[in-house]
Amino acid sequence: MSLSSQRILVIGGGFSGMAAAIELRKQGAQVDVVEIDPGWRSYGAGISLGGATLRALRRLGVLEAFLAQGNASDGVNLHLPHGPLVATLPTPRIAGDDVPGGGAILRPVLARILAEATRAAGANVRLGCTFSAIDQEADGVQVTLTDGQRQRYDLVIGADGLYSKVRDTVFENAPRPRYSGQAVWRAVLPRPPEIETATMWLGPKIKPGVNPVSKTEMYLFVTEPRPTNDHVDPATFVDTLRGLLDGFTAPALQAIRSQIGPDSQIVYRPLEGLLMPRPWSRGRVVLIGDTVHATTPHLASGACIGIEDALVLADELAQAAGNVPAALAAFESRRWERCRMVVENSARLGEIEIDGGDKDEHSRIMRESLMALAQPI
Repeated sequence: MSLSSQRILVIGGGFSGMAAAIELRKQGAQVDVVEIDPGWRSYGAGISLGGATLRALRRLGVLEAFLAQGNASDGVNLHLPHGPLVATLPTPRIAGDDVPGGGAILRPVLARILAEATRAAGANVRLGCTFSAIDQEADGVQVTLTDGQRQRYDLVIGADGLYSKVRDTVFENAPRPRYSGQAVWRAVLPRPPEIETATMWLGPKIKPGVNPVSKTEMYLFVTEPRPTNDHVDPATFVDTLRGLLDGFTAPALQAIRSQIGPDSQIVYRPLEGLLMPRPWSRGRVVLIGDTVHATTPHLASGACIGIEDALVLADELAQAAGNVPAALAAFESRRWERCRMVVENSARLGEIEIDGGDKDEHSRIMRESLMALAQPI
């Protein structure tokens, strides 16, 4: 069913917001995207993507660009701290027999791919702009923008991330992000020939790994327990990251450690999560992505479930034939359990790692979660 008569505003130009714009334009909707950053930049190092994410990128029409500019591979190699390989986790080819089961890419590169697709789809993108007021009406929403314009929309999609202004404006008692007690370090490094797929070394509490992001680069990620969310001086990044790897004597990892230096594009991030209780919409304003279900990266599925939100929302709006409240209810019903599973299971995996807990429970949660993610959305 065509959405050509619908005017939709997407607030936030991140992965889920761009995916919503692309998919809604395919359905014929008139889509405006406002993004507060005038440079439409994406910060960070690499991002790991599972098979379910690649399936979502295929539907968006950007999988070929990802394969050309990122890296796709099968399996995850698990090593002991001193080097021996103990297991290779299978990664089913969810996106199709012709597409490996996982991959990774530099986060700014994926953002650029999606930004180009958003503009190509015909969305009206306005940078350096957000909203200052949202006023609901019976059958629409009046939005005042920071550039002084006031526009009426049939639907507003809040996709402005973990610290969402839309969420705080529309839901006065919305939850706040919660620090997990764990942090992650990431750095972009040259890729040695022997690193062909995602590879991890299983320390008692510190978990380093690498994942190729292109033919010549990889990104290093290291999770560590940090009881308090204190500021970390960027001047200490190199020494701190190198120090976290001191206890790992695996030759490959020590070679990686030796590459860490002032030019390594190190990113430090305290891990926070959020799962907003239902409802995720009020009137004709709906929230998607990190705005309602921000997850830690233990299942490599935060971008996945945000992009999936966009696909499902577009599906339900198209099928509802203009009945926006029915579409939003159906969207939420389809998304709640899957997103809850990712957020809560990721948080539990982090708790086990912080405590040095039951490895069997950790393996079971990983296995069950990945099986669930392989299911259709």
